Amino acid sequence: MYKRLSIVMFPILLVALIGTGIWGYMEHQEKNSVLIKAENQYQRAFHDLTFHVDKLHTELGNTLAVNSTSQEAYKKGLINVWRITNEAQNEISQLPLTLLPFNETEQFLANISKFAYRAAVRDLSKQPFTEAEMKTMKSLYEHSKQISDDLRQVQSTVVEQNLRWMDVELALATKSEPYDNDIIDGFATLDKKVSEYAEVNWSPSVMSMFEKRDVSMLSGNEMTVDDIKQRAAQFLGVQSLDTAQIVENGVGTEYASYSVYIPKEGTLDGAHMDFAKKGGQLLWYNATRDVQTRALDLRQARDVAAQFLDEHGYTGMTAVSYDDYANVANLTFASREGDAINYLEKVAVKVALDNGEVTGLEATDYVFNNKERQLPAPTVTVEDAKKTLNPEFKLDSVSQALIRNEIDEEVLCYQFMGRVNGGYYRIFINAATGTEEKIDYIQADEVQVAQ
Repeated sequence: MYKRLSIVMFPILLVALIGTGIWGYMEHQEKNSVLIKAENQYQRAFHDLTFHVDKLHTELGNTLAVNSTSQEAYKKGLINVWRITNEAQNEISQLPLTLLPFNETEQFLANISKFAYRAAVRDLSKQPFTEAEMKTMKSLYEHSKQISDDLRQVQSTVVEQNLRWMDVELALATKSEPYDNDIIDGFATLDKKVSEYAEVNWSPSVMSMFEKRDVSMLSGNEMTVDDIKQRAAQFLGVQSLDTAQIVENGVGTEYASYSVYIPKEGTLDGAHMDFAKKGGQLLWYNATRDVQTRALDLRQARDVAAQFLDEHGYTGMTAVSYDDYANVANLTFASREGDAINYLEKVAVKVALDNGEVTGLEATDYVFNNKERQLPAPTVTVEDAKKTLNPEFKLDSVSQALIRNEIDEEVLCYQFMGRVNGGYYRIFINAATGTEEKIDYIQADEVQVAQ
């Protein structure tokens, strides 16, 4: 009986054993294939990074070799520097360096990119390179040579010792220092050298792009918990807020603020508010709830939001954009600066379309950009500015507007609103130079808000 059973089972077990072996082999091959693919991608990104940093050094040298009065050649060189630096940043993001301190080098490359872009897009005939900017270019040329040499040294080590990036990823994942890995050591040494570079004068226009908003920028006295409770009650139109829970955030830092939570019936999670500790200005308010029906139209929602803003001290605001989701309208308003719409000072209001209740307010842009401004008089006439528009553009309205352009400058523009190519657009033409600064596509529903 056992003999007969063994005769039957042996072939079955043998087939199962062979099948298991084949499955294990295929799994192993598939795993190896994934690892090889990942390693190849890491190697490609690393060698491309080395090439582009070397190319960056060359392009900076080529740009410096050209007379700065040769505007087109200089602009071309700066655009190439910007493009190459962006490629290098992209390649860094593809390497397993998230756990390795490499932020100094990444920030340095980011600053080069911003510096080159800002210089390239400006009119060099009216704003030629200054002596300080030429000095900065020479510093970048010297520093990029050092970075390129260090990367080449790491590259030589990788090639000579046949090092693998998968080992780098494994070493970083274990977090067991010292890592004892030549690639990690090479990148850590490079980043340390970059951190020790003499301070580069990036110019205020470049550094403004890296400025972070913090409450130290605001005016006013520092608020106490009682002050904030009183402001929250005033905003909500109630006498007191005995149930409010207030927490101070970022104690002792430049980001100090107060978060307020108030249980509120009918909402999904009560009402939430944030106030700046310095000055006590409201940053945002949210009291989200389910809105099942839609009783108000767009214009009614806009009027509700405008009245709400007037009642809460945001006077003279103009609706500039709109969208809605789940029966809640999201409207953006901008303030006015004389005859100009000030897009720097914006607030966003959420209105429930069932009964017109305001369920949210975002006022951060308004708080941090609100200040007294003296706008310059336009030097370009409306008629001259119109000449920049597409001949087929069907103009509906024109007004003045203050915007922040792509290089983070505040510029006074003419805002032309109209239709072309089947779409509705808002086109901003610089009122001082007559050049096009920005184009916004406007959804069909938004046209009603902006008129």
